[in-house]
Order: sequence, then C-alpha cells, then structure tokens
Amino acid sequence: MSEGGQRKGDPAALAGAACAKTMRIGIDLGGTKIEGALLDRTGAIVARHRQPAPRNDYRATLAAVADVAALLEQSIGARCTIGVGMPGSLAPATGLVQNANSTWLNGQPFHRDLETLLGRSVRCANDANCFALSEATDGAAAGAACVFGVILGTGCGGGVVIDGRLVDGPHGITGEWGHTPLPWPTIAELAVPPCWCGRAGCLETWVSGPGLAADHARVTGTRLSGEDIAIAAANGSQDAQASLARHAHRLARGLAMIVNILDPAVIVLGGGLSELPHLYAVLPALIAPYVFSNHAAVTIRPPRWGATSGVRGAAWLWPDSEGQSTVPLAPET
Repeated sequence: MSEGGQRKGDPAALAGAACAKTMRIGIDLGGTKIEGALLDRTGAIVARHRQPAPRNDYRATLAAVADVAALLEQSIGARCTIGVGMPGSLAPATGLVQNANSTWLNGQPFHRDLETLLGRSVRCANDANCFALSEATDGAAAGAACVFGVILGTGCGGGVVIDGRLVDGPHGITGEWGHTPLPWPTIAELAVPPCWCGRAGCLETWVSGPGLAADHARVTGTRLSGEDIAIAAANGSQDAQASLARHAHRLARGLAMIVNILDPAVIVLGGGLSELPHLYAVLPALIAPYVFSNHAAVTIRPPRWGATSGVRGAAWLWPDSEGQSTVPLAPET
C-alpha cells in the first residue's frame, strides 16, 4: 500500500505521484505574513494562500507553515514537494537557525521540526536566496551566468545564483552583504548606527526601509516611512529628495563592493524599496566610480515577479523529476 492507503496501481495514487513530480509548493515565511503558492511545471501559479505570521512563538510558526502547505495540497488533492524561504539561514554545522531577524527562530531546529510535522523532506533556504533563485530561473535575470539578488525591505539581504544554481557556502551565509559595513564612508557616516545583530554600521542600517527612514529623521528631525519619503520627494520636498539621494549613494557603494568581489552579470533589486523607480536610473552611474574596471557598466533590473519571487524561489528549491536543475518549460509572459 502507498501513502494514504491507496494501492500502487490505483488511478488516484498514480495521479498523486505525477503531481508530486510536476507540482511544487513554495512558502515564504516573513515576519508579518506567510504566503504560499502552488506552481505547475511551467512555473504558472495555480493556487495561492496568504495569512498573518505568528510573532514571538516558534511552535505557532511551525504550525502556520504546515497549515499553508496543507491548504494548498487540499486544493489539488495530492502531496507535492515543499520549499520554504525563511529569514536567516540554517547553520550547516548544527542545522539550527541563525541570523534571523525573526529572532524567535534563532537556535531552533526549524528544518527538522518542519519535516517531522509534515512527514516528508522539505527544502529550506534564506528568503533572499529564494528571491535570487526565482529571478535567475525565469525572472529578470533568466539566462544570466551570475546573478546577485538583493532584498531592500525591512531588512537587507542578498543571494547568489551561478549557472542556475543557488550558492550557499560552508557557513550558510553566502550573499549576506547586509551585515557588512558601509564601504567608503564619508566623515558624516563615521558615527555609525547600531544594528539589531549586535554590531554597528551594517549596510542594513543604511539602505533598508527603516534605514532610510532613520537617516531622514536624523537629518531633518521628521519621522517618515520610506514610502512617505518617496511621496514627499515626488511632491517637491527638497529634504526628502536629499534623503533619497543619500540612500542611493550608499546603496551604490554597497553594490560596488559586490561587483568588485563577484562581478555579477545582473543585479536584481527586490523588496519594498525596489519599487523606487529612480534607483534604476541613478545607480549604474553612482556605482561606476567604485568599480575596479575601466568599463564599469553594471546591469540593474527590477524583479519580474515582484512580491511573488519569494514563494516562486522556494518552490524552485526542488529539482525536476529527473534530478536536474529546475528550468521551466514555458515561462509565463
């Protein structure tokens, strides 16, 4: 008997087995929401579910992720592969979560516990890694040999994909540029702000959404969100325009450091701040003086899949049914 009490020759059992080979579930575990999507073999989303994420409760978080997976599988009546994008990463030496800004996950065996709860193998990866994998697979950087995916939201993360494969080093921290110092700081930037990670002056404190808002408040004395700063700038506020200019220059220096080390063919921006259109206009020229090359042309693109890149990348963590890298047959247009 196979799983669920069905005989191996039963049509229902065969249909379920076929689905498991061609349908993938991706789940994006965020600090405030959990989103899941069911993808077919072409990369089309055939079902979605979104719900609030528990906060400061590890067990409730596990249960919520499992519930999202169960709801998606119920929509087609079969078990599928499951990939999860998560804050932080899994330390290879211990399998425990590290570096998550959803701090109640840190030090927990999230991967093992989730597999036990779901009764099957699960693939987990950092949420920024999932974003990069999504955009490199069938998104804004499809076909590029080396891709750096950037998350600019409540935090600041990155992921690296080379030749279609996610790179995650021996410490599980490849792409964690958000917790490196702001390069080439000005005198005014030497008074570095503290970071939640326990250090100070991390790129995340400068170029994330909260980093932009904090800089604007320090300089102007007015507290505005990143979105409100962008609106004020569009309405002619010189203070807001100056804040966006400082932010872009800091982001350019951070990305130039990545170009000098990794030299990606394409950089894709994600997260809430990736919706700021001026970044794509100004960043290449701002990056160029810091790149160690006589021809510093850097390609920076907005994401093809926007807010759904996280769940799509989590789904693509599983190889295809023949064990090869996942490449959709007919990407959506």
